Amino acid sequence: MKKSIIAVAAIAIVGMGGLSVALSSGSTSEAQAISAEAPLATASFSIENMTCATCPISVRKAMMRVEGVKTVDIDFDSKIASVTFDPAVTTADAIAAASTNVGYPATRLDA
Repeated sequence: MKKSIIAVAAIAIVGMGGLSVALSSGSTSEAQAISAEAPLATASFSIENMTCATCPISVRKAMMRVEGVKTVDIDFDSKIASVTFDPAVTTADAIAAASTNVGYPATRLDA
């Protein structure tokens, strides 16, 4: 009797786990579909104070920490950063401020 109760309880737990996975994956795919529909924006920034080859790493990390930023590409030679971001989540001004706050003032070029 105890074994059958334990077996039924184990099946119920496994079944509920599968249900919660199905429910959570459904909401995740909905969120991905919504974000996939939102158009992304691109902004270019002139970056000051980049004096060595490792400076772009600091700028990239600062910009990537801004919620909504998808990609950051930096050309050290021209001192220009190209950023792709979700305009529903952040702004070019917030991205520029993130770089400026870590010591690399950013000025938007395509404003």
